[in-house]
Amino acid sequence: MNLSQVIYLVLLLLLSFQSVAQSPGCTDPLANNYNIEADTNDGTCLYPATSLSPQNNVVLSDDLIEISGIVYWNDLLWAHNDDSDTHIYSMNPNGGSILQSFDLGDVVNDDWEEISQDQDYLYIGDFGNNVNGNRIDLAILRIDKLSLLNENPVIDTIHFSYEDQFNLEPTGSNNTDFDCEAFIVSEDSIYLFTKQWINFETSVYSLPKTPGAHIAEYLSTHDVNGLITGAVYMEEEGLIGLCGYSSNLLQPFVYLLYDFSEGDFLSGNKRKINLNILVHQIEGITTEDGLQWFLTNEQVVQEPFINIPPKLHFLDLSEYLDNYLNGPQIGIEKPDFLELISVYPNPVEEYLYIQSAIAPCEYAIFSTRGQIQMQGNLSHKSSRIDVSILPEGLYILRFNSKYESSIKILKR
Repeated sequence: MNLSQVIYLVLLLLLSFQSVAQSPGCTDPLANNYNIEADTNDGTCLYPATSLSPQNNVVLSDDLIEISGIVYWNDLLWAHNDDSDTHIYSMNPNGGSILQSFDLGDVVNDDWEEISQDQDYLYIGDFGNNVNGNRIDLAILRIDKLSLLNENPVIDTIHFSYEDQFNLEPTGSNNTDFDCEAFIVSEDSIYLFTKQWINFETSVYSLPKTPGAHIAEYLSTHDVNGLITGAVYMEEEGLIGLCGYSSNLLQPFVYLLYDFSEGDFLSGNKRKINLNILVHQIEGITTEDGLQWFLTNEQVVQEPFINIPPKLHFLDLSEYLDNYLNGPQIGIEKPDFLELISVYPNPVEEYLYIQSAIAPCEYAIFSTRGQIQMQGNLSHKSSRIDVSILPEGLYILRFNSKYESSIKILKR
């Protein structure tokens, strides 16, 4: 076989391998069912039960006993209450102290449950609906950021109703699946995540983010086994953080959605992390970088034994998200695949040494006829392979990682 035939075979092998490698499966190495062969995330990842303690927490001012939403903007935390208070508060993200109070003027706080943002606006969701489940005045306030900083807020209103809520008869307290305390804002839309008191699921609805009256379009539902109370969205990174708590004991949790298809937030990884703090009604969640997170709980009083003040909690999720946010799968420029793998000596007589900056990684050695001679896994950064059993000649050494594949010509 001449060199041109070898090159032709190499190309056939590589093209064949790439077509096989483009297969759906769980692409998260942290999952129990991680599939090294998969390069298309199909949302099937399963994770071990996980509990985590906040790194720190601070008691907040009594002005924030009903704190219900927070957002990170302009190097500060911004928060509001869910009662009749019509102020937004800027807070020190390090210690939680209130820095300034902004009066929103002639607006009504019927039940403000969440705050979100885009580049130009803050959005406050006046859509809490747990009293009777039949509100017809569901709304989101849109506040121009620059006008707020100038203490002369310009506010528009986005009105909406759910496309599939047909019965508006009173349901009674905490007895509806059409309550909502969480939403996010994308480049062109608003997405609601409902708080379902009956099914303990969350449904996603979309609506335009422009002022006016809109119908919230139903998209999908997911079982979170709890009550969703807050959300934050890192659009460029494809990451959503939800917070909530269980219906009994107020067991708080964070629910992560990431590596999903555009606009289909439930199509990717879904991971629930319980927080080791009982009887905390977590209502707000935000982050700047996706690794360090802020959460807040409102005051919980259950006489005579329970009196939990409002708190700001600090949560480090680097262990669970650093690989996703800072790894090559989010499009960060990375070196050529072969630059990450060293093979020596070549030609080889007995032992072939492979040093790989990528683990896990698979290898296979083919004859020039395309037959597999040896294969295995490179689970460590340095591996030694005995190739003395191979007849002298040319071989094709192929590597396969989760992210990419490539080949080398090997001489024995």
